[in-house]
Amino acid sequence: MNVTMLLADSAQVADGKLYILGGGWSVTGPEPTPSAVAMKVGVDSHEFNVEHHWELFIEDADGQPVHFDTPEGPQAIEVRGDFSATAPEGVPVGTPVDVPIAVNFGPIPLQTGARFTWRMVIDGEALPGATVSFTTRPAPEALDEE
Repeated sequence: MNVTMLLADSAQVADGKLYILGGGWSVTGPEPTPSAVAMKVGVDSHEFNVEHHWELFIEDADGQPVHFDTPEGPQAIEVRGDFSATAPEGVPVGTPVDVPIAVNFGPIPLQTGARFTWRMVIDGEALPGATVSFTTRPAPEALDEE
């Protein structure tokens, strides 16, 4: 398996395809805005008809999970799901299949002037291409002080 990830303003999956709006950015903010992570998982034929589990989470520049205060205490942003792939009818045996996944988020209050990485893990394994990083702009008052 291999993974391709892209940051976007929004994304959705329809008819086996990713539909991406405002995709391909790597700098955001400083104010929290809605965003999405669009992912394309290339599944090799030997991995067909098997249930695969994926997890998506955000880390800071030190590789630590980002936590937010909630009424239940600090919580990390994590999204999980499952998928399986099957060979499409009429394609040559051994043809890999792409599985599109889109995860949309409301405004996330991230630290300004910092670097973050969305990381995807499939079946507990980090795969090539399974990260996408971005930076939040400094707050305007921080720019005025410079």
